[in-house]
Formats: sequence, C-alpha cells, structure tokens
Amino acid sequence: MTRPSLRQLWPWLLLFAGAAGVIYRVRFSPAPVLAHPVAAGEVRGEIMGTGTLEARVKTTISPRLQERLAAVLVDQGETVKTGQLLARLDDAETRQQVAIAEAALVAARATVERVRADEARAQAVLQQAQRDHQRSLELLAGKIASQADFDKTAETLHVAEANLKSAQAAITEAQSQGFTAEKTLLYQKEHLAFTEMRSPFDGLVTRRDRDAGGLVVPGASILQLVATNEIWVTAWVDETALSGLRVGQPARVRFRAEPAQEYAGEVARLGRETDRETREFIVEVRVQALPPNWTIGQRAEVFIETGRQPHALVLPAQFVRWRDQRPGVFVEVQGRARWRDLVLGLRGPQGLEVKAGLAAGDHVVRPLDGQKQPLTEGQRVAAP
Repeated sequence: MTRPSLRQLWPWLLLFAGAAGVIYRVRFSPAPVLAHPVAAGEVRGEIMGTGTLEARVKTTISPRLQERLAAVLVDQGETVKTGQLLARLDDAETRQQVAIAEAALVAARATVERVRADEARAQAVLQQAQRDHQRSLELLAGKIASQADFDKTAETLHVAEANLKSAQAAITEAQSQGFTAEKTLLYQKEHLAFTEMRSPFDGLVTRRDRDAGGLVVPGASILQLVATNEIWVTAWVDETALSGLRVGQPARVRFRAEPAQEYAGEVARLGRETDRETREFIVEVRVQALPPNWTIGQRAEVFIETGRQPHALVLPAQFVRWRDQRPGVFVEVQGRARWRDLVLGLRGPQGLEVKAGLAAGDHVVRPLDGQKQPLTEGQRVAAP
C-alpha cells in the first residue's frame, strides 16, 4: 500500500488548519465587548408616566330651554370672567310669558283687595243685623213687636252671617290665586334667566360648538369652558410604582409638541383605582408653567422624582443582566469576564444606583450591539 504524497494531503491540511482556526477564534479568541468604567455620581430615581393635559375644573355651556340661539358672544381661545354673558337665546316669547304673569299677579292682588272690601261690608251688615235682632228680641219680650217681625230679623241675621263666611272664603281663594300668580311670575322670570348663559367661573373657552341662528335643545353643547387656575397632566403609571409615590414630589413634564423642552411640576393627586386590564393608575401632576401654546388633551410624559442620591455608584441600565430573578453584571478582570451579583437602588435617567457588588474603577462589559452570543463566566474579552 503506497503512502499518499504531500501534494495529495495538502488540501486536507489546509482544510484542517482552517477548521482549527475557526474553532480557536470561536472558543479561545477574546470576544469583542463594550466596556464602561464604574464611577460615583448623582442618581435621581424617577417614575415615568404618559398622559394628557387636563383642567381640574371644566364644564359644558349648554341651554336649559329648547329655543333658537340668538347670539354667541365669545369664541374659542378667549378668557372669560365669572358671571360674564357667553350666549343668549331668543327671549321674545319668554318675555311675553313674563308680562302675562305680571298682569295675572296684578289682577290677583286687585281681587284680594276687592274681596277684602266685600268682607268689610259683610261684617258691617252682620253687625247691623245683630243689633236689629237684639232689639226685636227685646220688643218681642215686651209684647211690643210681633213674632213675624222677630222671625224676619232672625232671618236677616242668618243671611248676614252666611254672607260674611262667603266673603271670608273668597278672601282665602283670592289669596291662593295671588300666591299662585306670584309663583308663576317667578317661574317665568327664571325661564327668562335661562335664556342667558353666563360663565360659572374665570376660565378659558376651549371650544365653540354652535353659531347663532340654529335651534338648540337642553344639554346641547354651545361652548366648552375650563378653569385655568388648576391645569395638570393626568398620567397613567404602572401599579408597581405606587409605593414610591407621594403627593408633593417634584416632577418633570415633557410635551410631545416640544420634546426638547421640560417644565417643572409636582404630584397633585394620586388615583385610587387601578385599571384591571393595563394594571395602571392615574397620577395627576400639576404643571407650574405652561408652554406659550397648549391645548387641553395634548400628550405629555411626566417623570416623577422618587429619591435622590448625590454620591452613588452609577451604572448604565443596559449593562445589567438577570439570573434567577437577581440582577448582576459582567466585570472585566485580567481580560476575562467575571460575574458579579448586584444590589440596586434608585433608577433614573442617569443610570442605576449600585449599593453592593461593584467598586469605583471596575469596568463592566457587555456584548457589542448586534452580537447575539451572550457572555459566559471566564470568557476572554477585549474592548475595541
């Protein structure tokens, strides 16, 4: 059996050498990593939420009567004062009803005066009938007057008493009619007042929904009005952040219309109900100063400060890995990756506070972006 020549083995040797090189590169060459030196710095713990700009007090200006809209006196974007006339309904028919009610009240009061005069007259007639009946009784006892005369005076007395009771009943009825006329007049005047829609507070007209000339019905929106003394962002925050939130905590507000600008705020109120689907609850953050241009309902992000540590070891969040639900990080030690368990504190935009597991000057490492292979304990690493 003849041995293969070197020329025949040469392709196999090249193939073996290439495979050995690949194996060495994969298993033994340093993995390229991104390194970051751990240093002391300030960490501000923040909780982020997304919501909309809202007014604490807002209302819809709408009619209480079905009538033609005669005038709308303000437009959206205008500021208004308490009691200012905002819109007016056609009040011609209502004014006629008020005039009719006023006339009915005058007539009812005149009726009361007339029946009082009738009562006074009936009272006088009764008193005269009583005197005539008494005199007739005395004459009958002295046998001066006849029984027929006495009976006539008695009948006259009974008629006078009945007339007085009738007059008194007429007074009661007239007074009742007068009371009804007064209430009817008040009712019609109140309806007349309903034709004018006034501002219930100092505020801003955010929307105008109607113009003059159309027929409006009770409850139909004419204007949308908000009070400008209390404007806040109603933000949705994950329920896991609830324990770290308090009323009065400082916050940063960033509107999507001005992503480069931030506005100071503070937590004004915490919601007490969590959405059962998203597991989020509402936090209202009062904005101390609004942008030059703002709208109710515009989107914003809030960043609520939950704590501050001025002298902490700061670690970028992207270097942290989790094992068995515990955080840790790889540290470069003499060219190899070594795992360290961590105890973390505040989380903020500057990074994470490391309470234990690292020291200032340690170099934490992670695979380069786009590299799918994770680091392993003891693996050789090299930063580019």
